[in-house]
Amino acid sequence: MLLIYNFFIRVVAVFLPATSLFSRKMKLFNDGRRTVLSYLRANVRAGDRIIWFHAASLGEFEQGLPVMEQVRADFPEHKILLTFFSPSGYEVRKNTKAADLVTYLPLDTPGRVRKFLDLVNPDMAIFIKYEFWPNYLKALDQRNIPVLLVSAIFRSSQPFFKFYGGMFRRSLRAFEQIFVQDKNSEDLLQEIGFDNVTVSGDTRFDRVTEILERDNHLGFMERFKGKRRCFVAGSTWPEGEDMLVSYINVRQDEEICFVIAPHNIKDSAVENLMRRLKVPAVCYTRIEKQELSEYRVLILDTVGLLTRVYSYADLAYVGGGMGNTGLHNTLEPAVFGIPVLIGPNYSGFREAEELVRLGGITVVDGADSLKITADSMLSNELEMKRKGALCSDYVKKNGGAIIQIGDYIRNYFSNF
Repeated sequence: MLLIYNFFIRVVAVFLPATSLFSRKMKLFNDGRRTVLSYLRANVRAGDRIIWFHAASLGEFEQGLPVMEQVRADFPEHKILLTFFSPSGYEVRKNTKAADLVTYLPLDTPGRVRKFLDLVNPDMAIFIKYEFWPNYLKALDQRNIPVLLVSAIFRSSQPFFKFYGGMFRRSLRAFEQIFVQDKNSEDLLQEIGFDNVTVSGDTRFDRVTEILERDNHLGFMERFKGKRRCFVAGSTWPEGEDMLVSYINVRQDEEICFVIAPHNIKDSAVENLMRRLKVPAVCYTRIEKQELSEYRVLILDTVGLLTRVYSYADLAYVGGGMGNTGLHNTLEPAVFGIPVLIGPNYSGFREAEELVRLGGITVVDGADSLKITADSMLSNELEMKRKGALCSDYVKKNGGAIIQIGDYIRNYFSNF
């Protein structure tokens, strides 16, 4: 099976550069990988001790960040290397201060794996959630480099649990310890012979809990919101923006203001959104010297502010669930004790499933549903507080993954 896999991954390596002609994302994907080895040769010094973190994309980075920060505090003599598979992660976090070195992960061909590990030679590798690259895991195992998998979640539909999944099961043997999000994942792994499993929960709960401890004050939000109630729509996609625009245009209550943080902040997409709004609206990048209280809608056409903006929300909508793009992070507004609205496509997002069941998250499936639900909540402060408390309590009860993972890493290195 590995021979077949290696044949196909080599074929992919040959033809992948051609995809740069058709997609900007694929151009970033390919161009970024051309410089990985030269970047490492220039930045890894003889004698450097490295702990390597790998995240597929931005969401996995957020899950791994609490672990990176803990490792930084516990092992300041080590350098932290962070690799990404996807441009959507690398391009956003390539300048993160959480790591000393940030680059793409070379493709999983035996030759590229060997060159990468020869340069890096990490003391430990920590993979986040879903990354299972057979050649990397095999080479790490052969070099006796300990590998951890953190915030993992397993489902019976995955190849590990199928009759044809032998290669994937062998890859899992490389992990020294597997930290999973739930008991179901532990049960599935134990059924195929893995006992090195710890149910630690999801590190994202630790990540969002830290948000409460920092300064979330934003002067522009103070001026924009004033004494009005604020509805924040985060990480929106076009299908969700359609119903949001419809609701905003018919909601004439001056005591309510709206913030929309689109996933796509290209000028053309933002301008299109602005044109469809029939109420006074302003973009964040144009707020200088503006009297923000005169506007009903603020469009957050930038990155890095949404989490703090949620702290000003009375009600939040999180995008991705109206289509098939994937639900975005519902924990970021939930930690502030805010009732959350999402679209109907949230299956597989455990925290959303559980918060819907508990009542902290409410599902809307279109403009009419949004209007009925939002109007009802915004007119009932006690109900909003009740649902918001369900969200914040849920986040508090599910924290602590970093404690178990941090203890394991400290104990491992203390033995060497």
